[in-house]
Amino acid sequence: MSRTLKIGLVGAGMFGGDVHMRTFCQLERGGLLPWLGRLGLDNMARSLGDIDVQFVGLATRTEQTGKAKLAEYSKLGMNFKTYHGEEPWMPLLNDFPDLDVLAVATPDHLHTAPILAALERGVHVIAEKPLTLDGEEADAIIAASRKAGCLVGVDMHKRYDPDHLRIRDDLSKRIGTPLYGRAVLEEPLDISTKVFRKWAEQSDPFSYVGCHWTDLYIAYFKVKPVSLYAVGQKVKLRNEHGMDAYDAVQVKVQFSNGMSIDFVNSWIIPNEFEAPVNQENQLFGTHGVIESDSQYRGLRYTEGGVGVQTRNTHFTRDVRREDGSFAYVGYGVDSLVACLEKVAEMKYLGKSLDDIKGTYPDAEEGRLSVLIVHAAREVCRRNFEYTEQGKGAPVTACFGKDGITVYDPFKGSEKIYSKPV
Repeated sequence: MSRTLKIGLVGAGMFGGDVHMRTFCQLERGGLLPWLGRLGLDNMARSLGDIDVQFVGLATRTEQTGKAKLAEYSKLGMNFKTYHGEEPWMPLLNDFPDLDVLAVATPDHLHTAPILAALERGVHVIAEKPLTLDGEEADAIIAASRKAGCLVGVDMHKRYDPDHLRIRDDLSKRIGTPLYGRAVLEEPLDISTKVFRKWAEQSDPFSYVGCHWTDLYIAYFKVKPVSLYAVGQKVKLRNEHGMDAYDAVQVKVQFSNGMSIDFVNSWIIPNEFEAPVNQENQLFGTHGVIESDSQYRGLRYTEGGVGVQTRNTHFTRDVRREDGSFAYVGYGVDSLVACLEKVAEMKYLGKSLDDIKGTYPDAEEGRLSVLIVHAAREVCRRNFEYTEQGKGAPVTACFGKDGITVYDPFKGSEKIYSKPV
């Protein structure tokens, strides 16, 4: 009897329409087996290698987007239903009561509704990062996941970068006690002003991509946040593009192992920058230093009219097959496959959520990054307002067993989240 995982997707923007769609397309073509070895899951090849993947539905806000993706991917042999509207995931879930996975790649602030709807139907979820922007919403998702016995994976693909795996499994253990670090991820101006313009004011560059780095340090050291300071700037987007959105945000987090990390994020670097993003991180310990430049991996080239370019070929790359088509390979794919493999373990090997805990980027670890984002957004908002009033930026936040408390010398302390961190 054929064993199949049926997948639906909500959102076909930059990540949904590219990384998710291309990944699901080739999984439909070849199943899970070809990708297990990249994840160190070759030992699962005999028990899960015959599983097929079927992409059955795409839900988008506009009808045009869905039709365009259907036309694009039908040329690659895919055939799926499309849905559109304000809650397009609902008819998708209704039409496929046997759906196994709903992938959610909507804008940051719109993740929660489709995730909860899927869990209520007993459907597993793979969500784009961050899981949500709000701690209470993350708790609701985790509670629904436990009640349904369904997995909620988060696409924290930086965990699967081979450089970061080497840092986690080897180098981080060689530098003694971690003391401090710096993590940078800066996006080009078109991201905030064109690609995400419709919702950039609802998010910020730290919430959007800083959570990748917070997740890495949480995964490296199994730590929790203890305190936080955050500031942001609104100059270029406000003055030149009429947007009430942050140009950049800087967040300093103290973790439970005593380590202090500065997270630096923006989405206004010039579009002419030599790479799609600028990203790097550093970690300093009592006996060593680790530096990882995720933007410049050593591949550099120049062409007329473009200038010097650098490319990160680890994230995704095309590998030519003998028939002339291309396989889509990289840690951006690995993250999605890792979550799907865990769904397969649950469906076909009888594993429970407890059995697979800690083997993929799950919602409970994702919650810690959500809490950091939640606190940073509030601290940054207050500090920005006070800075504009000429009062400086004195607001901080602390995490503890009683939740998240914001310390504001002008308004006094306020608890913005009341569950243990």
